[in-house]
Amino acid sequence: MSNINIKDIEEIVKTQNQWRRKECINLIASENTQSEQVMKIQCNDFMSRYAEGHPGQRYYQGTKYIDQIESKATQELKQLMDCRQADVRPISGNAANIGIFLTFLTGGQPVIANSTAAGGHISHNRIGGLGRRIQLPGQKLAKIPLHFFPLTQDGYHTDVEKSVDLIREVKPKLIVLGRSLFLFPEPVSELAQICSEMKIPILYDAAHVFGLIAGGQFQNPLKEGATIMAASTHKTFPGPQRGVVVSDVKDGSKYWKKVDRGIFPGSSSNHHLFSLPALLVAIREFQAHGKAYAAQIVANAQALGKALDEQGFNVEAKEFGYTASHQVAVDVSSQGGGNQVAQLLEKNNIILNANMLYGDKDAREPRGLRIGVSEMTRFGAKEEQMGHIARLIKEAVDSKDVRGEVSKFRQNHQEMLYC
Repeated sequence: MSNINIKDIEEIVKTQNQWRRKECINLIASENTQSEQVMKIQCNDFMSRYAEGHPGQRYYQGTKYIDQIESKATQELKQLMDCRQADVRPISGNAANIGIFLTFLTGGQPVIANSTAAGGHISHNRIGGLGRRIQLPGQKLAKIPLHFFPLTQDGYHTDVEKSVDLIREVKPKLIVLGRSLFLFPEPVSELAQICSEMKIPILYDAAHVFGLIAGGQFQNPLKEGATIMAASTHKTFPGPQRGVVVSDVKDGSKYWKKVDRGIFPGSSSNHHLFSLPALLVAIREFQAHGKAYAAQIVANAQALGKALDEQGFNVEAKEFGYTASHQVAVDVSSQGGGNQVAQLLEKNNIILNANMLYGDKDAREPRGLRIGVSEMTRFGAKEEQMGHIARLIKEAVDSKDVRGEVSKFRQNHQEMLYC
C-alpha cells in the first residue's frame, strides 16, 4: 500500500487548533470549548459502528458496550435535569427539533413560534424545519401555516396578552418557544394554562440556554409547564456537538412516544455513537461544576453589556439589565452594520457574529452583533476581564490593530476551568 500524503491536512488542523483555541477571543454565542477529557474520548471504535433503536432493543448486534454508555448518559441526564424522560440520540439540537416537528405535525396544521427577526432559530421558520412540506396518504402537499408571537415594544419580550389571543384564534397544534438571540426567559408559565386547556403541547428550544437551565441560572421550562425541551449540548452546556430531548411527562405519554419515533427513524438512523461517551463525561463535569459555571456566565454577560455601553456602543435591552443569559446584543448600524464590524473584529482575532435585531428586514444586512461569553468564561475570564474585552472591541472598531493585545490577553487565559 502506498503512503498517502496528509501533511497538508494535518497542518490546517494544527493551525486551526492553535488559532481558535489559543490566540482568539472567542465570543460566538452558539459555541463553547470542550475539556481535554471530552475531546480525547471521542476518538474511539464507536465511530465505525451502528446501534439503531434503544439499548437492549437494537436492530444490530455488537452493541453491548454502547448500550452501557447510552443508558448511563440517559439516566444521568435525567438526574441532572430532574425529569422523567430523556433521549440522548439526536445528533444536534436542530435534528431534535426536526424529529419533533415531523411527528407532532402534519401538513396544514398551524404553529406559533418566534420569527427570525425576533431572535427565533432558523429551524422554527419557513426556510427551516417548520417550513418543510409533509406528504400524507391521499393529501396534497401542504405547508404548515406558521404564525409568530407578538412582542412588546422593546422587541425582546413576548406580549403575553396578545399571544393568548393569538392562540385562541389560531388553535395551533404546537407552540415553539426559545430563540437563537436569547436574552431573557420566555413566558412559559403564562402560556401553559391556555395551552393545557386547549391540549396544545409546548416545545421549548433550549439550545442556547441548556447549560444555564441545568445550572439553575435561567427559567426551568419543564417545571413551568413546557411539554418537551430540546437542546444542543455544545453552547452553554460545554459538551460535544450533539442534541438532547428531555421532558417530565409520565411513562407511556403519547407525547413522549411521538418524540421517540421522531428521533428514530424520523430525523436520524445511526446517531454518531463516537461522541456519546464524550456527552457522558460532559454531564458528569456539569454535575460537579455546572452551577458555578452557569452563574459566572450570566455575571460575565451582564458585565460585558455594561462595559460595552460605557465604551459608547448601543447595547440592546439596557433598560432590562442588558441580558439574563450568556448573550449580549449590540446595534452597530452607526459603525457600519453587523457584517462590516464582525469582519473587522475577526481580523483582530475577536470572533463573534453579525445578527439580525428586532425590526431588521434583511438577514443579509443585519445591523447587530450577537456576543456570547460561555467560552471565555470557561477559560477563566470574569467581570474584570469583560471590561478589557469591551475596550479591545472598541479599539478594533475604531480601526486600531489590537491583535497583539488580544494575543497577550489569551496568553493569560489558557487554563480551562469548570472541568
